[in-house]
Amino acid sequence: SESLIAVVLLQVWFSVMIGFIMIPAMFGLSLGVTSVYIQILVKILEWATLRIERGHRERSTLPVPLRRYRTQSISRGEFALSDSFYFYIKGLESIVDDQVTQRFSSEELVSWNLLTRTNHNFHYISLRLTVIWGLGVIIRYCVLFPLRITLAIIGLTWLVIGTTLVGFLPNKRLKNWLSELVHLMCYRICARGLSATIQYHNKENKPQKGGICVANHTSPIDIVILANDGCYAMVGQSHGGLMGVIQRSMVRSCPHVWFERSEMRDRNAVTSRLRAHVAAKTNLPILIFPEGTCINNTSVMMFKKGSFEIGGTIYPVAIKYDPRFGDAFWNSAKYNMVNYLLRMMTSWAIVVNVWYLPPMTRREGEDAAQFANRVKSAIAHQGGLLDMAWDGSLKRAKVKEEFKEQQQKMYSSMVMGKKGRNSQEPHTESTRRQ
Repeated sequence: SESLIAVVLLQVWFSVMIGFIMIPAMFGLSLGVTSVYIQILVKILEWATLRIERGHRERSTLPVPLRRYRTQSISRGEFALSDSFYFYIKGLESIVDDQVTQRFSSEELVSWNLLTRTNHNFHYISLRLTVIWGLGVIIRYCVLFPLRITLAIIGLTWLVIGTTLVGFLPNKRLKNWLSELVHLMCYRICARGLSATIQYHNKENKPQKGGICVANHTSPIDIVILANDGCYAMVGQSHGGLMGVIQRSMVRSCPHVWFERSEMRDRNAVTSRLRAHVAAKTNLPILIFPEGTCINNTSVMMFKKGSFEIGGTIYPVAIKYDPRFGDAFWNSAKYNMVNYLLRMMTSWAIVVNVWYLPPMTRREGEDAAQFANRVKSAIAHQGGLLDMAWDGSLKRAKVKEEFKEQQQKMYSSMVMGKKGRNSQEPHTESTRRQ
């Protein structure tokens, strides 16, 4: 009897999932359940925010602000022991609040979103808030998580089987049409598996075949978000294991561009293969993330110019996640892929806006770096993101010696009492060398 009940419950589970989630997702339809779920979440989080703010006001204890000591001795060219406080503070600011490091940590929230990440250490506020948080844990881990895992497994399995079968067809229109259909269906199922609510803007600017789509990069699921609305040719390094199985099956039905590790080091080989792909105007647009690493949904960092040396039309896309419902940023230095996906699948939802920007081409007399900066600025402006000039590879690289030298010369000129033109010369000289 117990086994019979389990079978019945399993049948009901799969029937509901297939009938109300998978089939509508495969055809790009929505029954409105996710939108109602998001509206309920917004109301709950707004109420929780007001309750938390009232609780903080009731027990508010403001710390005494630190005083910053700045002496007159620096301007006179004299040294006093208290002068060290200025440099001590500047050093701490550089470590704690530099422009690069803070782009690789989760963005701060205005208030707690009933998940683990918050601006304040959690403490008891009220019984109702604690009960709602407990119910949220049960819903996220006992209902949403199993549902999302099931959908992700089905979506990836169908992707491998479907692309493999399509790959046996001759290279004709039918194969291309079926390949795009399979890719769209699978990515839409995976998007529903993340409870993704995606708003696409300016669809008349969608990337076209034979072009290059460039976007800011926050998470590996950026691919799922974009491919939920159209098919792209992926570019990346060949992998082994499960990822390798998926890559090999996908490339059978669609001209994705996978590189071996040795090829990735050869810039000319990468560029030539991408140019050949773009030259065939019937190929799907290439999807590239020129930042080269994930940034925390607040900024756009320097674009690598290699993507803009290929030629062809660039289709910029701006992606902006709503952090209230879950942190989409992948901090690869802190979480591996399994831990990251676990966090994503136990969040409330993925709510994101995607803007398709007008296509852009390289202007006469404009080099690849200038073109890349122009595209980056357009994406940052549209997505409401900070436009940063720093290279995202500083996440894993050491600071260049000229940057250190610039700060050393500036401090030296302050201590020695140099002013005006002389105090600016080290900075100008260092800037020219960069």
